[in-house]
This record gives sequence, C-alpha cells and structure tokens, in this order.
Amino acid sequence: MPVRSKENFLVFGAPLITQDEIDEVTASLKSGWLGTGPKVARFEKDFAAYVGADHAAACNSCTAALHLALVALDLKPGDEVITTPLTFCASVNAIIHAGCTPVLADVDPVTQNIDPASIRAKITDRTRAILPVHFAGRACDMDPIMALAREHGLKVVEDCAHAIETTYKGRHAGTFGDFGCFSFYVTKNVCTGEGGMVVTRDADDIRTVKVLGLHGMSADAWKRFSDEGYKHYEVIHAGFKYNMMDIQAAIGIHQLKRVEENFKRRCEIWDMYQQAFAALPVGKPAPEEPETRHARHLYTLMIDPVYAGIDRDQFLVRMNAENIGCGVHYLSIPEHPYYRDRFGWKLEDTPQAVALGRQTVSLPLSPKLTDDDVADVVTAVKRCLEA
Repeated sequence: MPVRSKENFLVFGAPLITQDEIDEVTASLKSGWLGTGPKVARFEKDFAAYVGADHAAACNSCTAALHLALVALDLKPGDEVITTPLTFCASVNAIIHAGCTPVLADVDPVTQNIDPASIRAKITDRTRAILPVHFAGRACDMDPIMALAREHGLKVVEDCAHAIETTYKGRHAGTFGDFGCFSFYVTKNVCTGEGGMVVTRDADDIRTVKVLGLHGMSADAWKRFSDEGYKHYEVIHAGFKYNMMDIQAAIGIHQLKRVEENFKRRCEIWDMYQQAFAALPVGKPAPEEPETRHARHLYTLMIDPVYAGIDRDQFLVRMNAENIGCGVHYLSIPEHPYYRDRFGWKLEDTPQAVALGRQTVSLPLSPKLTDDDVADVVTAVKRCLEA
C-alpha cells in the first residue's frame, strides 16, 4: 500500500507561505497599487542588501532577467555565449533570444557545475560571454571562470536561479560577473509565484536593464503615476514587458526576511536524507567545497540502473505511486530535439552532463515539510529501490 493517502499527495516544491505574506498582499490589494510600485522598489533594495550587490532590478522571471542581462551587454548576432548543458532550457533560450549562439561546455561529474577546463576548450574568436549556472545551489568555481573571462575579455552573466543563499569565498553568487540573475519561481528558496532579479555593480547597467524591462521607456510606470505628478516618458529602446508587480514583491519581501530561517530548515532535511540514504545503492550530493555555502535548493539522487537495479524513470513512476512528488533537474540540453536539430549538438560532446541528466531525480526539500513528511519520503525511496 502507498505510504500516503491519495488525498495527501506530497507536492514537490510546495512553498511555505505565512500570514505575513498574506497580509502584505492584502494591503497591496486595498491600496489599489497592484503593478510596479513602491513594494517592488523595497524588494529590490532589500535583495541587493542581502546578496551584497550595489544595484538590483526586479522582473517577472529569471528567464527575463537573463535575457535583459544579455541584451544589456550589447552582444551581436553570431556572438557565442558558453554555458552548461545541465540546466533548465531558459538558460539557453535567453542566449538565443538575445541573438547569440549558445555553446555548451561539459560539467564536472562530482559538482555537476560547468567545468572551467571545458569552458577553456570551447573559447573561440567569436566567444563574447560565459553564462555559468550555480546548479542545485552549489557555487560554480568562480576563480578560474573569472580568470578565463579576464584573459579573453569576456563578459560573465551568472545564472543564480538556484543560488540565493549561495556563497563562494565569502561573496554571494551573482556578484562576481557583470550580472547575476535570480529566480523567485514558486519552487525557489525565496518565492513570489513568478519573479526574478538582476543584480550588478554598475549604475549605468542597472538603468539599462530597468529601461529595457519596461518597454524601453525612459521612466517607469510607478513614477509616472505617483503623487509627484505625471511625468512624460520617451521610448529609447525597443524594450520588453518584464516588470514585476507589487503583489509579487509583497510576497517576496517577507520570504526574504525568512530566507535564513528557511535555509536552516532545508539543511536539517538535507542531513536527514544524507543519513537515511547513506547505505543505499544511489549517488548522493557531494559535500560542499571549502569556503562555499550550498543553498540547498535541490536534493538530487543519482539512479544508476547498474547499481540501483532500476533506472531513473522507473524510480519516478514508483515514487509517484507512493504519492511522493519528485522532479528531474535536468535532462541535459542536447537531449531535447529543438537544440539537437538546430545546433547539431551530439550527446557524445557533453558525456558527463548526458549521463547525469539520465540519472538525476530531485526529492522534496521545502521548509514546509514536516519531519513526518521527510520520513515518508525516506520510506518511499527505500521501498522503491527494494521493489
């Protein structure tokens, strides 16, 4: 019989929402200010302070954040941007939509992050930027990546969708490159339902991002309609509709206040998993590297059929039958037909990412989980492997 009743399916990545968020959203609804306004500005200020960035611009997704950052770099058609094949499609799509050509460097099989040696091997005279992804919340090895960028005159845009709490040698992820891009999607460590943030150290860059993110207008909407009086605007770029709403920021303000508290709870769950699965025939996350902090965004098991006795997809089916929601992060980019057909990428070009993508499964890791929920996940994993 399943561990959980059908009425109590354990949803993967369910957020922890408290009365504080509910009250703040209600206050926004009562104020009549639902769009981009003062709460977005407050969230930007709070988030910049948390990660130690000079400037921040909120937008409606991390995908939008990545696109805006790449467009702000003024890259040209045909320019190459190197990224990882073990990532969500948004990382690659942002490069394509910016008019550039994505190039895949393989990952380190232990950290599952982009391998600096593979980046070096992929640099050509057309390379203009590197887009590292801090996978699952583990910091990429930023020293050699930034050294490569300096050596070859390349820009760096960090994909920090998993990495709000991540640090590398005392600095937050997202503060090393020209831009850092964060996600507040519903499953993320700080959630606003949908949402993203761009951070940078350069005031001109953040102004460019903000203008591009709201139709290319020279003044944003909440200043035009504030009590300061109407302000005319000019369209100075062919921009995008990427702005965040105050309703979203109202959630994010309080999510961010509890970011360290929630991080502590995810660490507790992580440790429970590590202890419970120590003797099982599955791959587990490697220890975090010295002088780094892992954001504990994804807890991934590697289901190698040679050792586990079943493959990853069979494991997913069995976990679903046990009423435990899981995720796949990620089937490698070359496995998807669009990219394979458009760019001619071959699986053998990035063997580490392909192998990991076929084995990985993510278990629930939300701070909303109770100890009983965690015990149910552990029991289900063991039952699925024993079966």
